[in-house]
Order: sequence, then C-alpha cells, then structure tokens
Amino acid sequence: MSGTELEEPGQIKRAVIDASAGAVAGAISRMVTSPLDVIKIRFQVQLEPTASWALTKNDSPLKPKYNGLFRTAKEIFREEGLSGFWRGNVPALLMVVPYTSIQFAVLHKVKSFAAGSSKAENHAQLSPYLSYISGALAGCAATVGSYPFDLLRTVLASQGEPKVYPNMRSAFMSIVQTRGIKGLYAGLSPTLIEIIPYAGLQFGTYDTFKRWSMVYNQRYRSCVNQNDSLSSFQLFLCGLAAGTISKLVCHPLDVVKKRFQVEGLQRDPKYGARVEINAYKNMFDALGQILRTEGWHGLYKGIVPSTIKAAPAGAVTFVAYELASDWFETNLT
Repeated sequence: MSGTELEEPGQIKRAVIDASAGAVAGAISRMVTSPLDVIKIRFQVQLEPTASWALTKNDSPLKPKYNGLFRTAKEIFREEGLSGFWRGNVPALLMVVPYTSIQFAVLHKVKSFAAGSSKAENHAQLSPYLSYISGALAGCAATVGSYPFDLLRTVLASQGEPKVYPNMRSAFMSIVQTRGIKGLYAGLSPTLIEIIPYAGLQFGTYDTFKRWSMVYNQRYRSCVNQNDSLSSFQLFLCGLAAGTISKLVCHPLDVVKKRFQVEGLQRDPKYGARVEINAYKNMFDALGQILRTEGWHGLYKGIVPSTIKAAPAGAVTFVAYELASDWFETNLT
C-alpha cells in the first residue's frame, strides 16, 4: 500500500467522520435557529416594506402583513402557534443534513489536497486564501446536492395560514407538475453566486479567527499545542464572527434567491402581493426590479433576523462540528 492509503485516519474513515460530524452540526444548528429563519423568510418574500422607517417613505397603499421583528414573531405565534416557528423544518433538516455533510467532507478533501496531508495541524498552516477557496468549493458542492430541499423549505416556511400545501410531498408534486423538474432548482444561479463568497467568507474568516486565537493563546497563555489551544468558547466566538460577516455581505443575493423560490406561490391575499411566475427574467433583472420598486431596503429585508440567526448558527455549527468530529475520531473503529 502507498503512504497515502496508510495515512491515519484512512481516507474513507476520514470522509465518514467529516460527513457524520457535519450532519450532526447542521441538524443541531437548524433546530436551534429555525424560528429566526422562518421570520427571515417571511420578510424576504414580502413585497411590501418590512420596517417602520421604510413605511413612511413608501407610497404603496397596501398595509404590510409583517413589520418589525417582535411584531412579526407575535403575529406568527398568534395565527399559527408555536409550531409556526418550525414551519418547513422537515425539508430544512433534509436540506441541511446532507448540505453540511457534503460541505465539511468536501472542505476536508480540498484542504487535504492543498496541504498534501489529511492532518488538521497541517491544514492550520494553509494560506488564508486557500481557506477561502476551499470553503467556496465546498459550499458549491453542498448547494447543488441539497438544493431541492432548500426550495421546499422556503415554500413551506413562507406560505402562512391557510396552508397552500399541507405537507412536503404535496409541495413537491405541485411544483413538478406546474414548473417541471427545473422548478425544483429555481433560484439556483443566484444561490451559487451567493454561496461562493458566503461559504468562502464563512470558512475563511473562521480559519483566520482561529489562527488569531491560537496566536493570542500562545502569546498570553503559553499554549503551544495548536490542537488543544482553543476552548469551546473560543471556537464559538470564531464561528459567531464568521457567520455574522458572511451573512452581512451576501444577504441581498439571498433575498433574490427566495423570490425565485416562491414564484407562483398562491398565498392568502392577507400576506400581500404575490411573486408571480416569471416575475424576474434572471438574477440581474430581479436585483434591478427590487431596487426600483422597493429601494435598497428591499435587498436587505430580513437582515435583522438573518444576522441574529447567522451568528449563533455559525457558532453552533462550527463548535458542534469540532466536538462531534473529535468524538467520532476517538470512537469510530
């Protein structure tokens, strides 16, 4: 056998560890942050303004269904109960589990290729630029592999009451019948364009903050072992910062993606104007239309719950991945 085949842990074992740890991390993060995700989606697919300051500058006679984070949370709870905050959670879990599994497995593979080793200590020495590139490639692979579930999650989470689709199967069949298989990939282009900087920033800044934390520990705490130098709290802070920065930069493209995903969804009129089928020709047309009709605020609808969600989601995902990866590596035989 070659040296590569004998490298510990083995390639197959390492892939299983990364995929399993990624799945666990994604599931935990998703369950914790689902309420904020539902509020974010409701904001993003609402054509009317979602903030009080925007309402005073808007000439539309339509009164928006959702306006303000806490008022929206109260409205969802009043109409749909506590379960409303986990609307679309099944397809979301079916999306996020394979997404994070693929993402972390591909990330480790790309880093191993770049570093010439599968060992984490060698990955830590990679150039920050390679961390950004590895994260972007991993994000693209994960997005393509899990996108239909992302679309179904968005449709179910945005429909409100009364429900347009009673369950995920009903939504799936309706979308395929009315829009074809390609309907399950509506918005994929802006998603891939979004995920390149988003995943790149998320993993790149996470690795950068980890390096800075290691330097801080070595300088002020006399820690010399890079594998053990960061506490769970430090990993949490690194993930918190990475999630916040990446979300703030890439949010407008997420809004565009959501608009494509809910095209033609026949929601109750009380939720405001609908996004009609073929309302946007392409991503650039969508950006232009949103800017013209809704202003800059339109591109940042849902930014508050999105950022509040992204920060702990990033932190929980990275910490859960690091802990689960260590546990699987120790116990997987």
